[in-house]
Amino acid sequence: MARVRYFAAAEELAGRSEETRAEATLGDLRTALAAERPGLGGILPRCAVLVGGSRVDDDTPLDADVLVDVLPPFAGG
Repeated sequence: MARVRYFAAAEELAGRSEETRAEATLGDLRTALAAERPGLGGILPRCAVLVGGSRVDDDTPLDADVLVDVLPPFAGG
């Protein structure tokens, strides 16, 4: 199962800092998260979602023990 870590606003909206998920692809994960947590679903399209440290397409399979990071847009100077 994939280990998903949430950062900043994504963590707040997910209600946790990390969890394990069983979805088969990144697209399946995005769809499931948006359905389960509408607040997170609202910002998810603007988030950088990294699988194994890289930006990938939604059809990317989520292999066992892969790390997925959900990083919302950051502002700052």
